[in-house]
Amino acid sequence: MKRLPPIGLCVALSLFSAQGWAQSVVPMKGQSSQQTQTDITECNNIAASQTSSTSSTPSGGRIKGAAAGAAAGATAAQVRGRQHDEFYDRVDDDNKQDYRQDRAKQTAAAGAVVGGSRQRQDRREQEKTNTANTATAYSSCLQGKGYQVNP
Repeated sequence: MKRLPPIGLCVALSLFSAQGWAQSVVPMKGQSSQQTQTDITECNNIAASQTSSTSSTPSGGRIKGAAAGAAAGATAAQVRGRQHDEFYDRVDDDNKQDYRQDRAKQTAAAGAVVGGSRQRQDRREQEKTNTANTATAYSSCLQGKGYQVNP
């Protein structure tokens, strides 16, 4: 079997390193190319499993936003109605209720949009954190096995 020179091995490993977590992996303890590839695969698996077991995806943003919006809309409608006491008192209770429900529906829709936007923002933030944690776990694993990892 042909052995790769150290520089050739680094180039080969940089091409094969999974998910682009490291551009080059240099064996510091004379590891063979087979051992290096085995270690890279093992560290990829360890890093991926650590990230997937510790991450949770934000959910329920639209529902929470809609609920908050509905409550705010109903309360705002009640407050607006009381600001005009002389007219508000003359309106029957069914009309008051309809008005509050209409305002609650409108603000619930707006709340759902805002809640969904916040949820997407939280997911993007979580993905960035997961990517950074995975890269750190991958590099730490390889360094612990006697490799130099160059980004």
